[in-house]
Amino acid sequence: MSMQTTIEEKLQQAFSPERLIVINESHLHAGHHHTASGHHEIFDGTGETHFRVRIVTAAFAGMSRVERHRAINDLLTGELEGSVHALAIEPAAPGEATRW
Repeated sequence: MSMQTTIEEKLQQAFSPERLIVINESHLHAGHHHTASGHHEIFDGTGETHFRVRIVTAAFAGMSRVERHRAINDLLTGELEGSVHALAIEPAAPGEATRW
């Protein structure tokens, strides 16, 4: 199973979102410096290491932006400690304005 699918399934199960978009943005980071196994390397942009999560769920109603980010980061701790290098999060509750 791909990392993107894993992230999507975990978010679906935990938050039952009315809208969810998980975007693999790894290719956008090609050429950036990356530390892997204690060595500095130039990232080639391949794989599944950088993601953007856009999620709208009633579970976020009444939560601050920081609380929403923490909830997602806590859910994806294993992925963030593993191969996921970066996670951009755009959380919203139903009825809140989104630019996407």
